[in-house]
Amino acid sequence: MTAMTPGSNLPLNAVRVTVDVAAPVRLDVSGLLLAANGKVRSDADFIFYNQPSGPGVSHRSGGGAAPDSITVDTSALPPGIERIVVTASPDAAGQTFQGIEPTATVRNADDGGVIASFTPPQLATETALVVVEVYVRNGQWKVRAVGQGYANGLAGIATDFGVTVDEEPAAPQAPAQPQAPAAPPAPAHVQPPAPVQPPAPPMPPAAPAAPVPAPGSGKINLDKGRVSLQKNQTVSLVKGGKPLLSQVKMGLGWEPAHRGRNIDLDASVIAYGPQRNHLDSCYFGRLSILGGSVKHSGDNLTGEGAGDDEVIVVDLGRLPAEVTGLVFTVSSFTGQKFTDVANAYCRLIDAATDEELVRFDLTGAEPQTGVMMAKFIKQFSGEWEMTAMGQFVKSRTVRDLVKPAAQAL
Repeated sequence: MTAMTPGSNLPLNAVRVTVDVAAPVRLDVSGLLLAANGKVRSDADFIFYNQPSGPGVSHRSGGGAAPDSITVDTSALPPGIERIVVTASPDAAGQTFQGIEPTATVRNADDGGVIASFTPPQLATETALVVVEVYVRNGQWKVRAVGQGYANGLAGIATDFGVTVDEEPAAPQAPAQPQAPAAPPAPAHVQPPAPVQPPAPPMPPAAPAAPVPAPGSGKINLDKGRVSLQKNQTVSLVKGGKPLLSQVKMGLGWEPAHRGRNIDLDASVIAYGPQRNHLDSCYFGRLSILGGSVKHSGDNLTGEGAGDDEVIVVDLGRLPAEVTGLVFTVSSFTGQKFTDVANAYCRLIDAATDEELVRFDLTGAEPQTGVMMAKFIKQFSGEWEMTAMGQFVKSRTVRDLVKPAAQAL
């Protein structure tokens, strides 16, 4: 085994290699497939937790008990792909790599034999890292130790690869030591994460919700205060005949049904146009969409703790005109069923005051891996209405939910 230093490279004799990235804390590991011009061809070339496979490259989650890894099959890469960049960032929001420097171990994916290892030295304020890259030079596949750190998270990495972000990120921090020159990154098409508001703290006991009329007894509104919905009931997001403030939060939460078991679920929101056409999806791997009018707080890996597990902020006033429907979903990528989940709920919050406006508690569960919690529908008048759904479906990623959510609008 060879211990690599920043900028060093080795030829690869194995056709299939796996890069394990380990640290004292849980990491988010991803891989980007780059062509000769340094660009990803589409978001299908961005391999990560919620999109674990692509042409010739796959992601494996260690579930917190083992390192996450990226496997590269050089014989299966599409023509024109010349570089695979492996990145990592601490799962905890804002955590730096200081004192928890990761180690990348490059293995033969077929027999597990260790080829090389690399630990970037003396990291400090970096919150994201390009760890290593697998690249081809004159027909020979090689691995290079990179260790390029960024103090502005994955958005910094995205910017360095030419991805357009909603806010101007800080310049990436220079590597700790000089490294061998690499092909310059170029614009990609993967939407990067953008800073979002953190999940709201646990709320004090709320006042009793306003009674909800039975279906068919008239439109529900917020004139009498907080509303508690039942499945398939709808509330108009107006107050006193006037549209509600434009910026709202959708908080989604859950708890493990059994003590000692973590529940790793992913909340998302899917945006549609007037013909139920899919416009975009906001989730763990795509934290900001539609020009920043929809933002996600980030992934919760356990479901433990009081308060919302994940929060999606929606600025209804800034949504593009073509957006007429939003469906809020929760899915289980690891395959845990909702029969293992307790106290699942969603609640609509005034983003300015953190006042809870609408709440829907999911009663009962089905042995499925996805649920559509609620939907927002834009009316011809411009008003938005929220409907509680609680509809279970078979899905493990937001992509699986795009079609059933469209049918449910």
